[in-house]
Amino acid sequence: MDSAGAVQVATKQSAVTSDEVCTTQVAAQMLGISVSLVQQLVETGVLDAWKTQGGHRRIPLKAVLDYKNKLAGSMGREAGGRATILVIEDNAIQRALYQRQFAAWDLPADFVFCENGYQALLQIARRPPDILLADIVMEGIDGFEVVRTVMTDPELADVSIAILSGLPADELAARGGVPAGVVFFPKPINYDELRGYLRANVAQRVRKPAPV
Repeated sequence: MDSAGAVQVATKQSAVTSDEVCTTQVAAQMLGISVSLVQQLVETGVLDAWKTQGGHRRIPLKAVLDYKNKLAGSMGREAGGRATILVIEDNAIQRALYQRQFAAWDLPADFVFCENGYQALLQIARRPPDILLADIVMEGIDGFEVVRTVMTDPELADVSIAILSGLPADELAARGGVPAGVVFFPKPINYDELRGYLRANVAQRVRKPAPV
């Protein structure tokens, strides 16, 4: 680390006492999300943080509490109600096509559209979806990164995930392939197959009894 960086770290550490900061693990516990999602929020600037000289992240407790308060009014998943389907697609024309198709199917579900991975991660933190439909190739945080974040979060273990992509098989393999348990729909999309997938998942969601 150069002298300027050392001064910046020292200044931040001296301005905030140890009782006013927390680790990513503690922040994850406070927010009820995974450590990896907290790291994404830090990397994208949603949560203020800095790294110690040893490379450990430190997050001001005030930043965590402020973010938690912002989420307090957001609605989480409730069993037995309408399903929430999160769609990540960076192409405006393709998003419009999805919206038209999904509206025609009249599913008992609420659709949320995000145009990039960054928006998707924020939306997942606010309101975890029941079903995730993710494009892969996007600038910044891509679909694979969002999918991996969801799959590694125990709190999101029951989210159904499908990848919708025009990538050829060799490029998909180069990126690690389609993860186990994730459904793949090649573009151009076969909408009859996608409708069947969504209907089955939504029906399972709606039949799930509400917690007592």
